[in-house]
Amino acid sequence: MSSASVAYLLVPARLEENPTMETTMVKLMSQPQGFPSNSSVMLKSYEAQALSWFEHMEFGAGVSLHKRSVISLNECDAIAFRTSWEMEGKFCDYVKAQFGKPVLLSGPVIPEPPLSRPEDRWEDWLKRFERGSVVYCSFGSECVLKKEQYEEVLLGLEMTGRPFLVALRLPEGVKTVEEVMPEGFSGRVGGRGVVHEGWMQQQLILGHDNVGCFVTHCGSGSISEALVSECGLVLVPQMGDQYVNARIVGGEWKVGVEVERREEDGWFGSENLFRAVQVVMDGKNKVGKEIRENHKKWREYLLKDGLEGSYIDGFIKDLQDMLEVQNKLDSYPS
Repeated sequence: MSSASVAYLLVPARLEENPTMETTMVKLMSQPQGFPSNSSVMLKSYEAQALSWFEHMEFGAGVSLHKRSVISLNECDAIAFRTSWEMEGKFCDYVKAQFGKPVLLSGPVIPEPPLSRPEDRWEDWLKRFERGSVVYCSFGSECVLKKEQYEEVLLGLEMTGRPFLVALRLPEGVKTVEEVMPEGFSGRVGGRGVVHEGWMQQQLILGHDNVGCFVTHCGSGSISEALVSECGLVLVPQMGDQYVNARIVGGEWKVGVEVERREEDGWFGSENLFRAVQVVMDGKNKVGKEIRENHKKWREYLLKDGLEGSYIDGFIKDLQDMLEVQNKLDSYPS
């Protein structure tokens, strides 16, 4: 989990006596006490409702999963995150203040740039289109959309008029991709739209010159891969810390656009997805231009020579310093 997610969801300031699902939901829609005031991180009502189970789910006799997580953080020697001070410093400082212990950062630890190309079937399909024109949509291995929502995604991508590659798990009860396609969809999109159920070489797809937009669920791994690509980001968080990740990417770093969704349940229609993709891929409008500029800035930062090494060296030194202190304490007579 990102430091921002821990800062928003798992700090002692979130603990309450005799919580109910209703009070938990209300509290999750506001920032915890002392949270960075200049932050845009905030949960919507359907997100807070989805996360309320975490506060109450029993994880051991009489202990909730949330409380057990906070206890673990309280009783450890240090808390480590895979991020940098430049990207999430204010959230790391808040976590440090809440728990009163060292916060160590390993740096972003971004994936190495791919040296190979996608497998032949995807390479042959992608090279049919212009540079930066293809929309890639994937929501990870855990997300399973309802059939009706899956259809809205496909219709939204069809509306863009752009080539697109969809890699989503099939809805429950659906056995083939054809079953989930809207009526007449295959004939209308022809060869410009591909719907695939199964694993994808995501990093290689995102790194391809002809892919220009990534519709993502905002999982941490996907965000890392996306930031070092040149793809514009359309954000559709589905669960857990992905909600916070979406606020960071779209609100703090301003490198993506969230799809507008219904407040009570998170539903989004084809037009909502269509509009978000259009904004991201149109570099001439104000928002799209700002996103592209910010993405370029963060990409250059993440790929800067020496960034990884300096953070990893510092992380190792912090661990060694902690060990030396502990050894000295252990050597004192009891």
